[in-house]
Amino acid sequence: MLRRFFVEAPIEPDRPCLITGSEARHIVKVLRMGPGDRVALMDCGGARFQGVIQSVTRHDVTVIPEKPLPSPPPSSVQIVLCQALLKSGPMDYLIQKTSELGIDAIFPFVSQRTIVRLEGERSANRLRHWSEISRSAAKQAGRITPARIAAPSPLEELTEKWRSEKGLKAILWEGEGDRDLKTLLRGPDQVEKFIGIIGPEGGFAGKEVELAEDAGFIPVSLGTRILRAETAAIVMVAIVQYECGDLAFQ
Repeated sequence: MLRRFFVEAPIEPDRPCLITGSEARHIVKVLRMGPGDRVALMDCGGARFQGVIQSVTRHDVTVIPEKPLPSPPPSSVQIVLCQALLKSGPMDYLIQKTSELGIDAIFPFVSQRTIVRLEGERSANRLRHWSEISRSAAKQAGRITPARIAAPSPLEELTEKWRSEKGLKAILWEGEGDRDLKTLLRGPDQVEKFIGIIGPEGGFAGKEVELAEDAGFIPVSLGTRILRAETAAIVMVAIVQYECGDLAFQ
């Protein structure tokens, strides 16, 4: 199987592609690949090509695309995860695993009980780090495109952003005792887009749940288990993919 690598620019047949950053370092220093070796190229638009390495330097790798490769079919459900900021380890893990599952986008946010706060250069550096994790996870799992990671925003801005958005919208809340996620997903209408909100380790304040409800989000639970925030996010995405997407047994 060909090793897969992402390129930033759209791939065009016979036009050299430049691989830089961590992808180039992995090719040169870890895999010890060189001119003449063949790889699979993936761009952020979903195009895939077989290519041959033309040249290698300490900082970049030039690849010539040879022929297109088939792409996996897209998931039948678009999933957007709105996640309260977590500490670096749990947040990295969440982004990696939900990206592997095929999430489309992650919108970090700050709520009343969020402990982590990111501003200025620290926020920009963390965003670049998260995007790299997303690309690596998508490559490993053979996803069409990596999940898009948005810059953190306040919960109030986030709920307002999705107010008029069509699709099934849910907020995971430990105080919800009547409606679980599975029941919501098995409603009469086909789910083509799902937008889920998950809070910080300390949960949501009551007024924040009301704010989300006012924007069209339905409070749901995952049952009786008490899960860490990053675990709850992975479970939510996996359930949605199983019920509505491409993570299913035939």
